[in-house]
Amino acid sequence: MLAKAKQSQLRSQAHGLKPVVLLGQHGYTPAVAAEIDRALHDHELIKVKIPGDERDHRRLLTNIICQELNAELVQSIGKVIVLYRKRPEIAK
Repeated sequence: MLAKAKQSQLRSQAHGLKPVVLLGQHGYTPAVAAEIDRALHDHELIKVKIPGDERDHRRLLTNIICQELNAELVQSIGKVIVLYRKRPEIAK
């Protein structure tokens, strides 16, 4: 769980970002999961657009994505979610 100060900082950083992953007509597939995972690895903080008018369905997908990819939900506004996952420290 993110601390409130960290969450606020991430929200402000995410403000200018565009969604890097858009779920298509097939929804959340292994290929989409891999793309979100890669984007989190590369950027740490990303936006994902989840289509559909059903709010509960989007919330369920968000929870699944966060659990499967070990990501933190920073913010959810409409059909766009902001996800964060700290890059692992690389031992030298």
